[in-house]
Amino acid sequence: MPEAIEIYDDRLLAIVRPGASLQKLANGAVHSEGPVYFHEDDSVVWSDAHGNRLLRWSATDNVTVLRDPSDYQSGNYRDLEGRLVACSSGLRAIIRREQDGEWKVLVDRYQNKRLNSPNDLVIKSDGTIWFTDPPYGITEPNQGYGGEQEQPGSYVYRFDPVTADIYPVVTDMVRPNGLAFSPDESLLYVSDTAAFNIPGGPHHIRVYEVVDNRYLKNGRVFAVIEPGQPDGLRVDKHGNVFTSSQDSVQIYAPDGTRLGKIFVPETSANLTFGGKKGDSLSGTLRERLFITAGHSLYVIDLNTRGVQL
Repeated sequence: MPEAIEIYDDRLLAIVRPGASLQKLANGAVHSEGPVYFHEDDSVVWSDAHGNRLLRWSATDNVTVLRDPSDYQSGNYRDLEGRLVACSSGLRAIIRREQDGEWKVLVDRYQNKRLNSPNDLVIKSDGTIWFTDPPYGITEPNQGYGGEQEQPGSYVYRFDPVTADIYPVVTDMVRPNGLAFSPDESLLYVSDTAAFNIPGGPHHIRVYEVVDNRYLKNGRVFAVIEPGQPDGLRVDKHGNVFTSSQDSVQIYAPDGTRLGKIFVPETSANLTFGGKKGDSLSGTLRERLFITAGHSLYVIDLNTRGVQL
């Protein structure tokens, strides 16, 4: 087993790929965040969140700049039509790249008050956008344009881009950050990164039950993440939770058992699954995990794939 992987539970052996090693694909970002995979051209788009740029990597083009400035984009995701939807900490909004390449603000207010600074998002199978709204774009000089906080707390919201309906679904967290649904969308996992700048603050992942596809209930702590804090997270097709941390990507079974770690030489911030389909005869899929960490973009081959593919 490669040194990059540490095993705590034998269930990890079905997830990792024997002989796999972590590879650095790109560097040069100030702070890499929010990767999203495009299978059409085997590329990854990610945010240089503190450098105020949007970057793209592909095996053929290496690294190109897609947007500069990017209004401090952070988390990114694809909607049901393949459009890029992003959290803009600078605009304090959820934005979307239209088919003609123009960027559109989808929502930037709740109850006529500006959002804090949307940080990460996930799109449900019904097209609704669920996103976290900590104040980092207001409080941190390298994450937004500053300003006054108008919302009474840091919430998780559900937004319907068709009806423009928005309301909070989580109000009991200090600094909600990354989030991901379970494969059947019956659970929502949300990381809390309050320990980043609040002494003694939480550094855990909470999990909530989804009710009627619209609300959440029965929130509880799923896992306490050490060292550092959880940030971005993703769930594979078997329900295993992959989360960033200070020293690695940590992998948890659905029952909350930590299965192991994929060590990363820089502090990981976010991750996404991807993989280019093979030839038309075999129809195989190269299953890969892309990791944004520090100044860089990394990848490792696995034996599992994400639910968002």
